[in-house]
Amino acid sequence: MCAAVFAAAAALSAPASAQSIPDEAEAPPTYRVRIGPIAMNPRIQLANLGVDDNVFNEPTDQNPKKDFTLTITPSTDMWMRMGPSRLLLNVKEDLVWFQKYDSERSANSSYNLDWLLSLNRLRVDLSPKFLTTRDRPGYEIDARSQRRQYGGVGTIELRAFPRTFIGVTGSTERVDFDSVAVFDGVNLREALNRTVQAGGVAVRHQLTPLTTIGVSATREQSRFEFSPLRDSDSTSIFASVTFDPFALIKGSAKVGYRNFHPLSPGLPDFTGLTASGDLSYTLLGATRFSVNFTRDVQYSYEINQPYYLQTGAGGSITQQIFGPFDVMARGGAQRLAYRDRAGVFVATENRTDHVITFGGGIGYHFGRDVRWGLNVDQYHRTSDLTARQYDALRYGTSVTYGF
Repeated sequence: MCAAVFAAAAALSAPASAQSIPDEAEAPPTYRVRIGPIAMNPRIQLANLGVDDNVFNEPTDQNPKKDFTLTITPSTDMWMRMGPSRLLLNVKEDLVWFQKYDSERSANSSYNLDWLLSLNRLRVDLSPKFLTTRDRPGYEIDARSQRRQYGGVGTIELRAFPRTFIGVTGSTERVDFDSVAVFDGVNLREALNRTVQAGGVAVRHQLTPLTTIGVSATREQSRFEFSPLRDSDSTSIFASVTFDPFALIKGSAKVGYRNFHPLSPGLPDFTGLTASGDLSYTLLGATRFSVNFTRDVQYSYEINQPYYLQTGAGGSITQQIFGPFDVMARGGAQRLAYRDRAGVFVATENRTDHVITFGGGIGYHFGRDVRWGLNVDQYHRTSDLTARQYDALRYGTSVTYGF
């Protein structure tokens, strides 16, 4: 079965045209601005210029609050060649504004660096990252919570065969919530501040110039600063496939097995399938299909249900209808299955929440680099706990401009 999947992946990854594929040592052609050895691709986006009719994700019987909001997002990708290595840097800022509820305003920053050194048989890749943000951490916590996340991933690979690499990987991530970040009466700093460290081995094979497959095994440990009852160790084994941006199918996906073991007695292990992926395909240059999926363990702020298994998928279809106009339809579903700590009281045993999203929009392209869009999205969460249910409608306009 795996052989059939990889064979299909190789067939679908053929280049869309006979154009040449840029080498890692060359800046991608999408980088428009060049200053000496530096290539840049700056963009600015005006998003969510519209109305959020449930700012705090409140249940219908609690009189949900409505407000006018907008988000401005300047960002840039930078590329630079340095001898046998190259450097990539992505910088993004989010300026979030609410008209009435100024407590929800924020300025968010993210920095992602990737340094790649390619020698004859040795390949070194270092990817530090830093994020400071005040947004919702996921589908569970509805408060826009101030926090910092920083760390990085490092890989050292040796070319064992012409198209096969064997390597070791290591990663670390620190999550720090602000001391006043609170949700549902729980101080998020005391509940979720943690350090996650992992190490492993990996083998990857360049199946075609546009397709890479791999297998990896990783050992991970999570240690919580103020809540050691959440500490855990886990072992994961994954098979993955990665498609080059020049392939018909773009993106990556991985499927594997995880043994998640909480160190605190009375909390059940999770052993089973995990997966993640983000893929897209463009048909005849006019119809774009996108799909994403995930299945993995996530930490909860609730001490007696300290983790849940999140399983979900989403997708979108974008169709160019005529001239510069396009339309989009999108949707997604998430399932949050909580695990109970033995011997303690919980409001609902083995609770399961569901989050459904769907929406669409229409867009108009002003040349190659400017797009105006009108968007409408509906959000709906169901839960065994009435206080966790909500409905929200968000609609507005957006403008994206690339220099």
